[in-house]
Amino acid sequence: MSRYLIRRLFLSLLVAITVSIIGFALLRLSGDLARELAGDNATAEDVARTAVLYGLDKPLVLQYFDWVAGVFHGDLGRSLFTNESVATLISDRIMVTVYLSVGALLFALAVGIPLGVLSAAKPNSLVDRASLTLAVFGQAIPNFWFGLILIVVFGVWLRWLPISGSETPVHFILPIVTLGLSVMPQFTRLTRSGMLEALNANFIRAARSKGLSRRKILFRHALPNALLPIVSLAAVTFGFLLGGSVIVEAVFSLNGIGYLAYTSILRQDFPVVQSIVVMISLVYIVLTLLADLINARIDPRIRLV
Repeated sequence: MSRYLIRRLFLSLLVAITVSIIGFALLRLSGDLARELAGDNATAEDVARTAVLYGLDKPLVLQYFDWVAGVFHGDLGRSLFTNESVATLISDRIMVTVYLSVGALLFALAVGIPLGVLSAAKPNSLVDRASLTLAVFGQAIPNFWFGLILIVVFGVWLRWLPISGSETPVHFILPIVTLGLSVMPQFTRLTRSGMLEALNANFIRAARSKGLSRRKILFRHALPNALLPIVSLAAVTFGFLLGGSVIVEAVFSLNGIGYLAYTSILRQDFPVVQSIVVMISLVYIVLTLLADLINARIDPRIRLV
C-alpha cells in the first residue's frame, strides 16, 4: 500500500505542477499584462513603471516562482477590475458553490444509485425502461431551461420555494435539483452496468446456491462490488460541479465562484480567472487522489496495478 501511495502522490504532484505552469502561462500569454494594469491611456513610462511595480520586468521563470510563493502565502494577486484581493473575492463566494456542489452530488447519488440498482434487479422491465428514460432526460435537458421551468412552477405558480439568493438552505433546493439532475444519469448507468456484471459473477451464483435472500444478494454482495467505480466517478463529478455551476448560479442569482469566473472572463479580469482555474484543477487532483486511495483500500487488487 505504501508503494502505491507514494506512486500516486508523485503523479499527483507532477500534474499539480503542470497545472500551475499552464495557469501561470494563461495570464502571461493573454496580452501585455503591464499595459492592462496601467490602463488604456497610460504612456510608455507608465507601463514601464507598472511592470517594475508588479515584477513583470523579471524573466518568466522568476515571475513563476514569485507567483507560486505568493500562492503559498495566500496572495493570489488583485483584480484588474475592482482592485480587490483575488483571495478575498474567492473566499467570499466559495462556500456558496461548495454548498451547491455538495447538495447536487448527494442528490445525484441518492437518486442515481437506487435507480441503477432497480434497473439491474429487473432488466428490460418497465422499471428498467423508466429509469433509463429518466437518465436520458436528465442528461439531454439543458440546465438553464430546466432551472427556469422549476422557477416558474415552484416559485411563481405554487410559491413554495424561493427562486433567487442564498440566504437560507431552502434557497438551494431548486438549484441543487437543477444541477444534480444533469449528473445523475451517469451514476444510474454506471450502477446498473456494475450491478449487472456483479449479478452474473460466480460468487453471486454461489450465494444463490446457499439460499440467501434476494435482498442480501443485491445489497450485501452485488452492490459493494458495483460501487467501486462510483467512488472515482463521484470525486471527478464533484470537481466538475465546482467548475461547471456557472449557468445554474446565473439562473438562480447565486453569487458563487462559477458566476465570478463568468463575469471575470467577460471583464478580461485575468488574475481572477487564473486563480479559479488553478484552484479547481487542484481540487480535481486532490479528489482523484483520494478516490484512488479509497478504492485501493476497498479492493486490494488495485494496489498491484
